[in-house]
Amino acid sequence: MSTPERRIALSSPWIDERDEELVLEVLRSGWLSLGPTGPRFEEMLAAAVESPYCAAVSSGTSGLHLCMRLAGVGPGDEVITSPYSFVASANCAMYEGATPVFADIDPNTYNLDPAAVEAAITPKTKAIVAVDIFGYPCELDPLIDICERHGLALVEDACEALGAKYKGKPLGSHGHPAVWAFYPNKQITTGEGGAVTTGDEEQYKLLVSLRNQGRLETSSWLQHGRFGFNYRMDDLSAALGVGQLEKLDRILAARKEAAARYSEILAGLDVELPLADDADHERSWFVYVVKLPAGVDRDAIALNLVGQGIACAPYLPSIHLQPYMREQFGFSEGLCPVSEDASARTLAIPFHARIPREDQERVAAALAAALEAA
Repeated sequence: MSTPERRIALSSPWIDERDEELVLEVLRSGWLSLGPTGPRFEEMLAAAVESPYCAAVSSGTSGLHLCMRLAGVGPGDEVITSPYSFVASANCAMYEGATPVFADIDPNTYNLDPAAVEAAITPKTKAIVAVDIFGYPCELDPLIDICERHGLALVEDACEALGAKYKGKPLGSHGHPAVWAFYPNKQITTGEGGAVTTGDEEQYKLLVSLRNQGRLETSSWLQHGRFGFNYRMDDLSAALGVGQLEKLDRILAARKEAAARYSEILAGLDVELPLADDADHERSWFVYVVKLPAGVDRDAIALNLVGQGIACAPYLPSIHLQPYMREQFGFSEGLCPVSEDASARTLAIPFHARIPREDQERVAAALAAALEAA
């Protein structure tokens, strides 16, 4: 009787004894929230992305929401974003009563096409949420230019891109608010958690107040100067984040090596591999996503892999075609054809910093067999 093959997970965080030590240290201190570990994590993250200010929050989603507050987004406003992203990139505008407007993506980078963004601007447009999808930097210079010419706020959804660089500078160092996320499948994890970095001191002060129920630095306990939210990061999460940031360079290097192995192993398959870096764009590897040939049933391929114990996922569905988006705004097929085509054909395969080569070879062999059988 044959033994079932070991399951290969889609992702896995790099957790080691140092992470455990730091979390245990906070547990034993009894200072589980609003303690000294949060600021320590913030200082380390700010240094990593070369930003003067960093506010840790409870998730990337909460960070995006706070950035809508920074931008003054409200009912009647429109916020342009990418349809090819996680839903939070659009939901953040809806939290403030604004309408998400989707501009189509570039077929190679999967990021916002600046020309499509410009075409989507109306008198109601208040902000742009630009996504660095799969860790590949968006076209910041054209988008910054668009925002400056039209008087719009730019928020960068860098939740998947810690460590990426645009024109030689780390994402997060360009001055505008950038949002980070640390779910366990990201480059680093705090369990749940996120952060906002900015080059503006007043924005930073507002973020710190808003994440803590609107308290002001001058307020006594339980006195609140403005309407805010409970979007704090606790010290246990921050302690894990400190351990993760201590080995950030090793994590990023290992992920880059794992991606290079996949590109070598998959080179002969009839799939489109992730876009390579160029002089202006240096990816930080979040996931490894391949695009299947047109006409191939991506979902059938995925079922085939899962049946062999290989996790995979359809990265990413187009946001405007999510059921709640269709129902609320009447979005339908054809709005963003490039995004919709990518959504029908892209597939994330197992990927993380310490994935062994033998697992990658097994994934490649299974994918090749599935494609041949399709």
